Amino acid sequence: MEGIIAAWGRILTGHIPALSVEITRECPLHCPGCYAYGDDHLGGDITLREVRDFKGQQLVDGVLGLIDRYRPLHLSIVGGEPLVRYRELDTLLPILASRGIYTQLVTSAVREIPKHWHGLPRFSIVVSIDGLQPEHDARRTPATYDRILKHIAGHKITVHCTVTRQQVQRAGYIEEFLRFWSERTEVEKIWCSLYTPQIGEISDERLRPADRERVVADLLALRLRFPKLALPKGLIEVYADPPDSPDECVFARTTMTISADLTTRITPCQFGGNPDCSNCGCIASAGLAAVARHHLFGLIPVGSIFNGSLKLGQRMKRLRPAEASAG
Repeated sequence: MEGIIAAWGRILTGHIPALSVEITRECPLHCPGCYAYGDDHLGGDITLREVRDFKGQQLVDGVLGLIDRYRPLHLSIVGGEPLVRYRELDTLLPILASRGIYTQLVTSAVREIPKHWHGLPRFSIVVSIDGLQPEHDARRTPATYDRILKHIAGHKITVHCTVTRQQVQRAGYIEEFLRFWSERTEVEKIWCSLYTPQIGEISDERLRPADRERVVADLLALRLRFPKLALPKGLIEVYADPPDSPDECVFARTTMTISADLTTRITPCQFGGNPDCSNCGCIASAGLAAVARHHLFGLIPVGSIFNGSLKLGQRMKRLRPAEASAG
């Protein structure tokens, strides 16, 4: 509740609650279906591998400059592969923690995660794992299961799996995945997103309507058997009925995503391009949509309060320059 109140405070003052930064364009992986390296991720004129990015003190100062400008409560550090810039993160992460910013690092764990990061306050590590070992290793080499298991030792992590069509073709696949990772002492939580395509996309990863129905039903049942599967019932139900557009998506409206040049905004959400919202499977979008659909006291939709707060915050932000000049 404290976090929700703080986020509402940011909205009312015209600031964004969350910031996501692609801190590097570099990644040693070439995963099929990766949205970050899609042709339209940055609008079509340039791709992530072509943008300018930064190293050393320039990167540290650039990220802190974004923090000073936008004052987020939560920062997601993504890529590319963020661990490519582990030296810069060594400097950044303690500073962010000292400022009270909740920081989430999303990584493939392709390289060792520094042991001294364990225990940093307000810091979490999310490791992306695409299914069981045979399928994952084929898709995400060199970030193989063997490397991941070696590199997460001594840490507490969240496992994040994006469910693709290939995974749902075998009965019991998601259950087997959950069992393997639930038994690891390093794993605190397991998240499952559904693959989100671009409009018009035809790919092996894209879920068909019957696939989606099966995954939703499986997750609703499996969450009762695997406590580490951190997906509330309301969130899973949003996967069956996602927000209609970015204008209806709380996550898209409250999170700013910036590319590796630390300037280019990725719109309309972290996927960039033209995401097919009718087939959205983003866990962040679903989670915030579930909150927005909740009725306070059984009567008032939280989403209505959010929309009113956002409009008020935007108006206050527009008025501030005028008030400053008048003073």
